[in-house]
Amino acid sequence: MLKVGLTGGIGAGKSEVSRLLVDCGAVLIDADRIAREVVAPGTPGLTAVVEAFGEGVLAEDGSLDRPKLGSIVFADPDKLAVLNSIVHPLVGARSRELEQAAAEDAVVIHDVPLLTENGLAPLYDLVVVVDASPETQLDRLVRLRGMTEEDARARMAAQATREKRLEIADIVIDNDVPLEQLQRRVREVWAELERRAHASRTPPQE
Repeated sequence: MLKVGLTGGIGAGKSEVSRLLVDCGAVLIDADRIAREVVAPGTPGLTAVVEAFGEGVLAEDGSLDRPKLGSIVFADPDKLAVLNSIVHPLVGARSRELEQAAAEDAVVIHDVPLLTENGLAPLYDLVVVVDASPETQLDRLVRLRGMTEEDARARMAAQATREKRLEIADIVIDNDVPLEQLQRRVREVWAELERRAHASRTPPQE
């Protein structure tokens, strides 16, 4: 099994790259999706969040009001640390379960938005960074996600710098290119990942 950390700044196009890698045959473990699952209604995770932040973070249907919680923790590093101390261990445990269920020869892609910020690179056999210029990120966030420019810039500023992400990259996928070029590059990267996965399970010759 080859464990790959996949990351990239907001708006860099990481979701598209992970989708293309799944099309190639990768097993995807999506940290964002798991983070939502572990605080779904009826979970111990949601109970812990309500105990820490109060009933005010619940929507009318009993689910977590993510924008409301975000507005509380985004502006307060201490509260963000409390939330992370609840959610991160649950995400880690679920990610390990999914990883253990994958085939022995699988290429397992861990899609982790804050891999750089949380110093998680050592957990993986290698790190793939999806890279795009800040101008491209800003354009995509405003044009495709409907963010205001101010909100988009704030979200980008809250993440690690482009330079910090590139420092931890073993493989870089440039996503300042047309889709056809991106697809070609992802196929190249997949061939390399398969080669490494095969090498890791081939016993050395005597």
